[in-house]
Amino acid sequence: MGFLKAYEILRGNLLVAMDGTNYYSSEKVNCPCCSTKTSKQGKVTYFHQALLPVIVSPDHESVFSLPPEFITPQDGSEKQDCEQNAAKRWISNHASLFAGQKITLLGDDLYSRQPTCQHCLDHDFNFIFVCLPTSHPTLYEWLNYLEANGEVKTTQHRRWNGKYFEIWHCRYLNQIPLRDQQPALLVNWCELKIHRESDAQLLYHNSWITNHFLTPHIVLDVCRAGRTRWRTENENHNILKNRGYHLEHNFGHGKQHLASVLLTLNLLAFLLHTVLGLVDERYQRIRVQRGTHKGFFQDILSLTKYLFFESWHHLLDFMLDDSVSLAVSNSS
Repeated sequence: MGFLKAYEILRGNLLVAMDGTNYYSSEKVNCPCCSTKTSKQGKVTYFHQALLPVIVSPDHESVFSLPPEFITPQDGSEKQDCEQNAAKRWISNHASLFAGQKITLLGDDLYSRQPTCQHCLDHDFNFIFVCLPTSHPTLYEWLNYLEANGEVKTTQHRRWNGKYFEIWHCRYLNQIPLRDQQPALLVNWCELKIHRESDAQLLYHNSWITNHFLTPHIVLDVCRAGRTRWRTENENHNILKNRGYHLEHNFGHGKQHLASVLLTLNLLAFLLHTVLGLVDERYQRIRVQRGTHKGFFQDILSLTKYLFFESWHHLLDFMLDDSVSLAVSNSS
């Protein structure tokens, strides 16, 4: 879709943020697709999780849902499934969908392990993953040694955030071993610290590894892209759970796949509403009038409960202009 061109960054890359979330939990109702956890008291909780990838941008609030990957017991495996394995399956299953389109995957520190990074590269995906000192001691030992020898480079940028000026200080280093075990993948590391200019208060601090080669001209965009991973929480999980989609509500569990099907329908609805918000002028006007997702959904629920509309366009026209003719549904 043409409007996704505005989401490209880093020489034509789309950013896909990867993050898992729970969408069902019960101490009684369960199915073969449930994962389990046992408390110290021996109480078993059954739950469903899914990896929910979304297209994100540092310059746009809207996110675009992509096909989920369910974190569920796999045939032939005695271990429980996990987010990392789900991410690898998603990459393997959906890489062909992006043929001809550059993709950079974003993920938290859980993803910055060599098997996951190598899997990305094997499928022609770029990556920017959070990299913490506590989980990557070898990398940071190399970093400290090379910094002491003047190898770590820095850039500084003054940016306006809409309210006040910030100072963005970037550090970066190319071709550093990801782990002590051989063979070790050589990755590029960068760090971002954001301070408020007026009082030097630290507002943000994070670091990442990436396969994008870092230069003074590209490191800022890599940091901006890495920082954008938070949108998967705020603009995706939070909206789905708290703003009218009720992602964690038990719409029905079924015997095996019902909960997963209902989650997928929820994601499709969210994707449809996101696209409508970009391409449908009537939808845009109504959303501005109503202000919140919940208010918009409540209006649709009330109207369709008592009135019949010939089409989606008919409903939107009526919501914009109550003089539009309609037929009252016959509930008898």
